[in-house]
Amino acid sequence: LRDGRDGRAGSIDEVLAKVHALEAAVKRQPEVRKTLADLNLTEAYREVVDLPGREVAAAIEQVMVAIAKNVLDGEGFGYSLPSRGANDQVYLDQLDRIVLKDKHTFTSFSSTSSVRKVAILTRVMQLVHGVLSRGIHVTKRDLFYTDVKLFKDQKDSDAVLDDISCLLGCTRNSLHVVASEKGVVVGKLVYNEDGDEIDCTKMGIGGKAIPSNIDKVTNFRSDAKFVLLVEKDAAFMRLAEDRFYNRFPCVIITAKGQPDVATRLFLSKLKRDLRIPVLALVDADPYGLKIISVYMQGSKNMAFDSANLTTPDIKWLGVRPSDLDKFNIPEQCRLEMSAKDIETGQHMLKEEFIQQNPEWVKEVEIMLQTKTKAEIQALSSYGFQYLSEVYLPLKLQQGDWI
Repeated sequence: LRDGRDGRAGSIDEVLAKVHALEAAVKRQPEVRKTLADLNLTEAYREVVDLPGREVAAAIEQVMVAIAKNVLDGEGFGYSLPSRGANDQVYLDQLDRIVLKDKHTFTSFSSTSSVRKVAILTRVMQLVHGVLSRGIHVTKRDLFYTDVKLFKDQKDSDAVLDDISCLLGCTRNSLHVVASEKGVVVGKLVYNEDGDEIDCTKMGIGGKAIPSNIDKVTNFRSDAKFVLLVEKDAAFMRLAEDRFYNRFPCVIITAKGQPDVATRLFLSKLKRDLRIPVLALVDADPYGLKIISVYMQGSKNMAFDSANLTTPDIKWLGVRPSDLDKFNIPEQCRLEMSAKDIETGQHMLKEEFIQQNPEWVKEVEIMLQTKTKAEIQALSSYGFQYLSEVYLPLKLQQGDWI
């Protein structure tokens, strides 16, 4: 490692030489991503956009007026909702993300199979309209507790929010109904949040919670050379406590496992505004790769909002299956893959975005052949600071990402 520390030759600039080259390549890329309109596919597929609260409220009123007219005309009470089944979600190579086919199904109040859904949908739209009219944000939990007897389970009130977004053509964020804060950020980043200046170098080892209402986040400023996207909270805390971002100028983000909407929106906005590379540090298992895929190409249940939620061209830094032998990870720190793990790995291998990258295919094949996986914490077998002092600096110096 040529970082100039402890009498070693070199400097931090030498360690980051390949990161600088990657950063320059990212800045040369076109600023505007392709859209369905660019490909003349707006009639075949459906996408939503960010809309001001007053426009969303007006759209809800228009839907209700149309429904009232249908009832008066004897056509019945119901909604023509965009179909969001598995067969309606498609990966588009030209956009490098999952999108939703523009198909509709009629959900009727007169049908016993859908009467409850129509009632819940109508009630949630009424509540959302009230929230938008007041210009405030509420959590999904707040929404659930406004009518517990109707909703019965929070999953029921949560589920229709995506239907409403699709129906109105707006992002989930535009509804002003947010999830509880989950993701955190630390490092070389300053931004404004609802008028307050947030300096992410002064947030201790716990980091700054990523706000649920991302529309309040503006004016990113940073001298970071890359974003380090971390799967696990434990690895995030290790890097934050070691002040890794001071030695290697970066922004460190984690969603503490499965990515939530706010963290995906924050990362997407960060990459668009700063135009720096994103390097992912995840477990060497199929689920680590699945997490990268959600950030990169989107999740199927929110295919309609993939344009806002996805961050293209994330580099897989580690921990990769080939790293287990390369860094001589002890056998007692490696785990045997379960039948479910192997099934998930085989499914991931068939994914189009994996097939496009031969190096990703090779890594998944190594995982499936050895039937071995490992967590980021396996690196701690060489010491608790091995991750921040040796593993990551070496990977950065070698440009060992794919």
